Order: sequence, then C-alpha cells, then structure tokens
Amino acid sequence: MKLSLQLKLGQQLTMTPQLQQAIRLLQLSTLDLQQEIQEALESNPLLEIDESSDTSDSSETSASGDEGDFTRNEEFTANINSQSSESNQKPEQDQNDDFASGDNWEDKSIPDELSTDSSWDDIYTNSSLPSSSSAGSSSNDDFDFESRNSKVETLQDHLNWQLNLTPMSDGDRLIAMAIIDAIDPNGQLTVTIESIHASLIRELDIDEEEVLAVLHRIQQFDPVGVGYRDLKECLSLQLKHIDQNYPGVDNAERIIANHLPQLASHDYNHILKALKLKEPELKEALEIILSLNPRPGSEITESDTTYVIPDVFVTKKNGVWQAELNPETAPKIRVNPEYAMLANSKSSEADNTFIKENLQEARWFIKSLHSRNDTLMKVSNKIIEHQKGFLDYGDEAMKPLVLHDIAEAVGMHESTISRVTTQKYMHTPRGIFELKYFFSSHVGTEGGGECSSTAIRALIKKLVSSENPQKPLSDSKITQLLSDQGINIARRTIAKYRESLSIAPSNERKRLL
Repeated sequence: MKLSLQLKLGQQLTMTPQLQQAIRLLQLSTLDLQQEIQEALESNPLLEIDESSDTSDSSETSASGDEGDFTRNEEFTANINSQSSESNQKPEQDQNDDFASGDNWEDKSIPDELSTDSSWDDIYTNSSLPSSSSAGSSSNDDFDFESRNSKVETLQDHLNWQLNLTPMSDGDRLIAMAIIDAIDPNGQLTVTIESIHASLIRELDIDEEEVLAVLHRIQQFDPVGVGYRDLKECLSLQLKHIDQNYPGVDNAERIIANHLPQLASHDYNHILKALKLKEPELKEALEIILSLNPRPGSEITESDTTYVIPDVFVTKKNGVWQAELNPETAPKIRVNPEYAMLANSKSSEADNTFIKENLQEARWFIKSLHSRNDTLMKVSNKIIEHQKGFLDYGDEAMKPLVLHDIAEAVGMHESTISRVTTQKYMHTPRGIFELKYFFSSHVGTEGGGECSSTAIRALIKKLVSSENPQKPLSDSKITQLLSDQGINIARRTIAKYRESLSIAPSNERKRLL
C-alpha cells in the first residue's frame, strides 16, 4: 500500500461547550431552569443574585455585553474558532495582558451575538443533562417547610384510624388489618375472601365466614361503599345509606341488582319493559344512581396537584396583542463586581487562573440566559401574530400552523423552534397553554382555504355539547354538519378527533335526563 499526502478543503460545524450550554438552557422548562441557575450560583463564586432593582439592568449588561440578534451556527463558530486560534498563537505574556485589561478581554472572549439555532438533535448525551439528584441537592432560602413536612393522608391511614376507634377482638383486628391492606386507592378490595382466609389460617383458627363478617364491619366505615368487591356491591352499599322512603330508591336497587349491564349500555327500553316502569319513574331512579360514587376511595386519596408557571404573559394594549416574559420564572443574576476586580490583582497565579475561569463561565452563563429569553420572545411574538383570531374569538378561530412557518419567520431551524416550544407555557386571557398547543395540522375547505385541526375539535365539542341527549349525534351526522359549513373531513377523522377529546360514541352518550 502506497502512502500519500492529500489536501482537502471542507467546512465542519463545531459545537463549542458555550454553544452547547446555550442550546441546553433553551430547551429547559421553567422548573429545570431555576434548578440550573441555583446550581450555577452554588458552583460559581462569581455569580450572585441581583437584588437591586435600579442597577440590575446595567449590571447584567456589563456582565454579558450588548444583546443582538442571533446568527447562524457557522458565523458564531467561525468567530469562536478564529478567536481561539488567535489566542493560541499569541505569547503567554500577551494573553495575561488581555486578562488584566478587563473590558477588552471580555469583548474578545464573548461575542455580542450568541446563536442557539442548531439542526442537530443528538448534541447531548444523558450525562450532560442535569440529574434529579443534583437538582434536589440545591437549597433555597424560601424553602417551604410546611409543605415539605406535611403528609398526605391515604385511604389506608383513614381506615386504620377508624379501626382503632372500633371495639374488636384481637383476632378480628388482625383480619381487619389484612383487609384494609388489600384495599386499593379507589376503595375496592383487590383480593378474594378465600385469599385473605388462607393467609391468616396459620395464625388464627378462623373460617371464611368470620373474614366476611369483618369485611361487612369495614364496609360501614367512611367513605360509604369502601371495601366493595365489584361495582354492584359498591352501589348497593351506598344505596343502603339513603332514606328508603325517598322516591325511586326501590327501583334504583332493582336496576343495580338485575340490570346493571343494560344501564351501562343505555338500553333504557329493556329496563322499562323488564321492570314495568314508566319513564318518570326510571328518571327518578337514574337520578339516584348518578349521585353515587363508583370510586368512593377517591374522596380520601387526593391526586397530586401539578402547578404550571407561565413563561410568557399575553395582554392586549391599545388594541394590539403583546407578549412579555414572566419576571418570576428565574432570578436575576450578575457577576459579583468585587470578585471580578480580583482578576486584575497581583495575587498568585493559581488564584488568578481560578478567578478568570469562573469569570468567563459566569459571563457565558448570563449571556446564554439572555439568548434564551430573546429566542423565546421572538417565537412567542410570531405565534401571537399568527394566532390573533384565537386570542380574540377562541379555539374555533385557530389557524393552521407548523414549526416550519415560525422557523422561516424568525430565521431559525425547526429543531430550535421545537426546543423553544417544548415545556414552555403562555398565559393568555383564555387560559394557560403550552406553546405547542398553537401548532396544528390543516384540513381543506370547499372554498379552497384551510381549517386547523384544533378548530375542528372545538367545533365537534360545541356540536356535542348542544346535542339532544336523547338523540345524540353520530359521527356520520357530525361529518355532514361540518360539510354544511364547508369543512371536508372523513368520518374516521371525526372519530379520531372525538376520541382525543374523550367524548364517548353516540350510543354511550344517550341519556334520559
């Protein structure tokens, strides 16, 4: 094999650590960004929270440099590579002079324009993302000790508390504890009486009737209906706590005992004939049944509450919709001026190197935060400009919009727009929505126009809400009604949109009430 030298000329996109940090901050949610800022404050001694209201803007500006529009990756990388190559060619003494010159060194190290636009989806590895353990180690002066130390009461805790107040023998108490442990958060007994008896037979000389008797005692606990084994038993237990003289209770018991499958399928004609009832009597019974809770345990077991912090506020000023960043999403940070001055001091070389490295990292971090906010504002304003109809009239006026439309409008790549709109929320007069909510596909109309899928879902929801419950609209009928409005859409598409809205089919929506 013959060896030879070849000269090739080409271009390559180099992802610098600073650019990777800027893009990573761009895709973080508000909560993750707050944790990232807290970690940066703890790891970098030159960063601090700017608590002054008058000098915050000037401090951040001096720390990060002038803000500008974003450039493409090639321009930014060329800037960084050219600067790094020049610094490598300079003697060590000249570099030290640049560090000592303060502002001059900052201007050469950090460009005025920081690009976060990239088409690479596999820039990072899992190790580069902030871990939950490191995020949880961060401290906060405003720590809510009350919410941290509070414990949510479970259904088992509630039942055990009642068990301690109920007089029972030691054997019955052991049986009751085994039964309570087998009750799920909905209040249903998840194991059979035979299984509970088999697990206790070695400790207690009991039979299955004793286990069943203890279960009946627990079924008298609060909430009413707890410890049920099937839906019929759950509803029957709750009916026993209703005044038996109340109109419709007897018929409700007969329906639950013998015609629960027909009730689930809304086959009211079968129930009327089988029980020889009149329609007003059936309505009375249905009102009672609908007032019962098929999952009584949910009254005690509360679901975790998820709080959403909006990143952008949208308000209408002088007839124009405008977007503003939420100032509470992240604290304002700056470079500590006293520590920054130590970079020019005549201390040891190791100390100077440590301060200069942290000063550079701090300025890059602040610059990345400004770039994130700038990109978020650009994308939000373009979304508002395109979806004015939604803000004025609601979901039915939503226009078709895809990532490519916003990417062309702001001059960025679609992957960048995807990062910006993921886990970022916009507060509007119509509610809080994720930025991705404003993007939807389109369906053609008879007039040659386009209608967004979000608007079609809103129309389907409106038609179903105004339908006659005794004669609900079928998917074919909804297709015909939309066709009358000029929207051409297939019946299977209507079924798909209806299912996405958690709307049951027409046969399950039929009601007498």
